[in-house]
Amino acid sequence: MLDVAAGNYVPNAVIVITDGLITASGSALAVPVGAQVIDLGDETLLPGLIDAHTHLMARMGDGADSYVQTLATESLARRALDGAADAKATLLAGFTAVRDVESEGSGYADLDLRDAIEAGLVEGPRMQGASRGIAMIGQYFPFGVAWDQPEFPVGAQLVSGVDEARRAAREQIGHGADLLKVYADWKEPTLSVEELRAVVDEAHRFHCKVAAHATTTQGIANALAAGVDSIEHGDHLTPVLLAEMKAKGVTWVTTKGVVWEEMRKAHSPAVQAKIDAFVAMVSANLATATRLGVRVASGFDPGSAADHGRNAVEIEALASFGLGNLGALRAATINAAALMGWADKVGALTPGHYGDLIAVRGDPLADIAIVQHVSFVMKGGLVVRDDRR
Repeated sequence: MLDVAAGNYVPNAVIVITDGLITASGSALAVPVGAQVIDLGDETLLPGLIDAHTHLMARMGDGADSYVQTLATESLARRALDGAADAKATLLAGFTAVRDVESEGSGYADLDLRDAIEAGLVEGPRMQGASRGIAMIGQYFPFGVAWDQPEFPVGAQLVSGVDEARRAAREQIGHGADLLKVYADWKEPTLSVEELRAVVDEAHRFHCKVAAHATTTQGIANALAAGVDSIEHGDHLTPVLLAEMKAKGVTWVTTKGVVWEEMRKAHSPAVQAKIDAFVAMVSANLATATRLGVRVASGFDPGSAADHGRNAVEIEALASFGLGNLGALRAATINAAALMGWADKVGALTPGHYGDLIAVRGDPLADIAIVQHVSFVMKGGLVVRDDRR
């Protein structure tokens, strides 16, 4: 069993789970009389993995107009069914908890999915949902819709001004959002610091955290000035901004699995040069984050049917970009759990935590790629995947 926090293995591990919670764990513990025993042999036990940036309701295609087509042709009932399928795929991949950072035009259906999972109606990970997301008018999907279609559905709740931003936050919290998602930029900074701060103030008043989509340097700076709790993507972070994140306790949720996969494809020299430059920037920022002690959490950002269930690609990407295998596993367990406010519930195999665990064949500290091929998944003491059968 890998003790992710300590960074070492516990040999001959025994984990005792009672009523869904871990009550004992350690080396060569006595098995309680009458317990059901699951012997995983020489496989390696890990805590259930966590994806801190997913979109279970999103199954967009590859075309330029796929987002528009999804909003125009799929009912909310269909979107909910898509979400259920994506939730199951994510769970079977070993991700027993997720932070779903907005429903991409399916309204509050992500919160319905969360509740259905909790009620046992749908198989899926433990879930925190951000509901609709909050973006500036004209600066979120769908783009390219005719101007005389003002009622066409949109991918987020679009606002203009402090009052509308505050109202959107209150509406989403009122409908049961666990956290709020704001778009601090798109190609350029969008929502003002004052608009962002209105959302943050409302969220924090109700003990909700705020995740900020922020890729530009100024967008990140605006989000930090407003007091957000996490920077999502953070493509153009700087050492100064990372130092501010450390001082304010802000988490960086990386979403770099897609570009990591792009690295391994054939490209023209011009495209390859851009990818190489981006990867070098990300690697440098991860090194700075590690040195400063900025919390880094893993988030794959899947948005298509093909990507759901491949969330562990992000873990391999983080290891490759400089976090190392153990650092990447921490990003997908204890760090993500801390961001979610669930450090006492998920992300570790110690007493008091949920009985959420996975098994892999091999040593993930030597070969991180094996986390993409889990052989056993348990959630709350219930087996949901066992390849030995």
